[in-house]
Amino acid sequence: MRFPIERDPRCPFDPPAALRGLPPMSRLEFADGHLGWLATTSEAARTVLADPRFSARQELKHVPVRAARPGGPSSPAPPGFFAAMDPPEHTRYRRLLTGQFTVRRMRLLEPRIERITADHLDAMAAAGPPVDLVTAFALPIPSLVICELLGVPYADHVFFQERSSDIVLPDRDAQGAMADLGAYLGDLIRRKRADPGDDLISGLTGELTDEELTNVAMILLVAGHETTANMLALGVFALLRNGVPYEENAVEELLRWLSVLQVGAPSRAALEDVEVAGTKVGKGETVAMSLAAINRDDAVFDDPDELRPDRQEARRHLSFGHGVHQCLGQQLARNELRIGYRALFERFPGLRLAVPAADVPLKQDAAVYGVACLPVTW
Repeated sequence: MRFPIERDPRCPFDPPAALRGLPPMSRLEFADGHLGWLATTSEAARTVLADPRFSARQELKHVPVRAARPGGPSSPAPPGFFAAMDPPEHTRYRRLLTGQFTVRRMRLLEPRIERITADHLDAMAAAGPPVDLVTAFALPIPSLVICELLGVPYADHVFFQERSSDIVLPDRDAQGAMADLGAYLGDLIRRKRADPGDDLISGLTGELTDEELTNVAMILLVAGHETTANMLALGVFALLRNGVPYEENAVEELLRWLSVLQVGAPSRAALEDVEVAGTKVGKGETVAMSLAAINRDDAVFDDPDELRPDRQEARRHLSFGHGVHQCLGQQLARNELRIGYRALFERFPGLRLAVPAADVPLKQDAAVYGVACLPVTW
C-alpha cells in the first residue's frame, strides 16, 4: 500500500476504503519511498505507543503526513519540542507541563470558554443565517481559549489563528508562519519574565529558557487550536448530516467516530527488531497509525461504523494517543467540545445545513481532517 491514503468524499466520515479488511500490521510505502508499516487495530497501536523500543524522535522517523517541523525531518528536535523526544528528555518537559495542566486550571477556564462561546453565538444570531460555522464559531473559540491559557493578549488572537492554520494547511507558507509565531512568542516570553501573570507561560519562566518556552508554546498552540477547531466543525457536520441529535455524552463518540488526525499520525520508529501483533518490525522502520481504522476496530467497539452518542465503550478510542505521549490537553479539548456543542444546539435548536451535504468541502490534504467551510442556517 502507498501513502497518501485519502477518504472517499462520498463517505466523509468513514475510514478510507483501502483500509478495510487489512491485517493489524500492513506494509506501507511512504511518500519518500520508505517501506514501513501501518497499524490499523487498537491492540497493535497501543503496543507500539507504549513500548519504549519505539521512538518518537523526529530524526529517526520517516514522515507519513505532509507537515512542517523545526529543523527539518532529519534533524533532532530543538530544545522544548518535547513531542519529538523520548525519555528522559521528554520526561522533564512532560513533568513541568503536567503541573500546569491541573484540574484547578481547567476548571477555572470553563467560565471563560462559556463566555467566549456565548459571545460568538451572539454574533452569529446578530448576523443572521446563513453563516459559515468554521469562521464564525469553530476556528475562533479554540484560538481564544489557547491564548487565554498561554497568556496571549486578546488583541493578538487573529494573528495566532491565522498563523497556526498556515502551519498545518497545504499550500501555505508553513516555515514563514512558524518563524512569525516564534518571533512573537519570544517577545511575549520576555514580557512575561518582566511582568508574570497567572498563565502557563508565566508559570514556566523560572524553569525553561526562552528557546525552550517558545517551542513548548508553539506545540501547545498548534495542537490546542487546529485539532479542536476541526472537531467542532466536523462534529456538527456529522450530527446534522446523519440526523443524530446532540447528547451530553456525544463528545467521546464523536472523537472516536471522526478521528480528525489523518492516516499516518502518530508514528514511531523501531529502535530494534520488535514483534507487533505477530509481525516483525525491523530496526529503523517507521510504524504509522490509522486512527480512523483503529477507532473503528470491531474487537473493541460493537457496530463500529454506527454513530451512537450513548455508546458506553466510546472512551476507549485512541484519539488522544496512548503511553507517555498521550495528549496533555485532552481535558481542555473535551471541555471546549462539550461546552461548544451544547451551547450551539441549545441556542439554535433548528440548526441545519444551508447547502447539500455533498457540497460541503473537505480538507483532504491537511494534516488534520475537517471541513473547509460549513454553511448552516436555522
